[in-house]
Amino acid sequence: MRFPHPLRALAHRAFRRFYAAQLLALVGGWMQTVAQAWLVLQLTDSPFKLGLISTLQFSPILMFSVVAGAIADRLPKRRLLVATQTTLACQALLLGALVATGRAQYWHVAALGLVLGFANVFDQPARQSFVMEMVGKGDVANAVALNSAAFNAARIVGPAVAGVLIAKVGVGPAFFVNSVSFVAVILTLGRLDARGLPARTVRATIFEDILEALRYARRTPRLLVAIALVLVVSLCVFNFTVYVPLLARTVLGLGAEGFGFLMASLGVGAVAGALTVGGRGSREPGLGQMFLSAAVAFAALLGLGLSRHVWMAAPLLLVTGYFGIMLMASCNTSMQLRAPDALRGRVMSLYTWVTGGVFPVGAFLVGSISQAWGVSAAFLWNGTLGLLALAGIMLWWRLRARGPASA
Repeated sequence: MRFPHPLRALAHRAFRRFYAAQLLALVGGWMQTVAQAWLVLQLTDSPFKLGLISTLQFSPILMFSVVAGAIADRLPKRRLLVATQTTLACQALLLGALVATGRAQYWHVAALGLVLGFANVFDQPARQSFVMEMVGKGDVANAVALNSAAFNAARIVGPAVAGVLIAKVGVGPAFFVNSVSFVAVILTLGRLDARGLPARTVRATIFEDILEALRYARRTPRLLVAIALVLVVSLCVFNFTVYVPLLARTVLGLGAEGFGFLMASLGVGAVAGALTVGGRGSREPGLGQMFLSAAVAFAALLGLGLSRHVWMAAPLLLVTGYFGIMLMASCNTSMQLRAPDALRGRVMSLYTWVTGGVFPVGAFLVGSISQAWGVSAAFLWNGTLGLLALAGIMLWWRLRARGPASA
């Protein structure tokens, strides 16, 4: 089956089937994200406690992602993904049942957030390295971009549907929809020919495997730059499950439908950014484009800190989504292409660590600053911090490039 060049990865049958099922699950996941944030605000009306939920949800990634990457390189990835997707389905089902019976409490959301975090810490490196087996190196850049587009298309559809659903019938149904959506992924994984078998048979200890991946990253400067950029953008920009509900509720005075609209604006920009990366072909993205994308995303945060109207906030969220995802998809592609087959799970676990692992720190900062001085101050703080960190990364790269010439 032939597809247009920007969609060429879909010509691979295994990837096409997995992609369709994953898109459905992502829509359900974004519906749950919106419903959970709204539920926490209904239960507590506390920006700090909302940020704390995100911290708990992502803390397993901070602590265990590199270990999970080493385990993903040792196990059949398809079997591991079935286990993680089943866990995620059960987590959503239990949370929905608690809401439907009127028994949901804040500590329930916190505990189940930890369960979700532990499932994701194994799911993400396995899923990202599994993509290479389904499409090969020639189409991995396009596959990464399509995955980013799917994630952010779901960011448009999921919050929009969830906003209407919450306004009409409450938060409970969103959790049930998410639980059912994982069934399609589990059934699809069971029918795939690709098994994601380990690339090697000789085994060291997990600790030695982790050290091998860290040594490889340290010896590859371009990989270090990609990790550093993703770390700073993840810390400062991608805290939107905390930022946007607070912006909608406390600054713009919007309800659930307005919250969904703002999240959809962010998603439109992100889909466009992912498709821009996917249309480039199989070449590795350039560093100049990565630096520029990060700079614009940080500048947009400063603009959001000054926003007091929807007509200003929505376009800025679109810009933030576009350039933020351009940066993330470009760095993901660069890391996939530079990682040896036997190390790919562990190298991509570093990507998982910096995308999700630093989120607890960022979410805690956003929640704390918003509690003390308001969400506008949190936007301004993170935009400024991001620009300063970006300047430091650029300075390090230029000094390193001059080093051999000076010697």
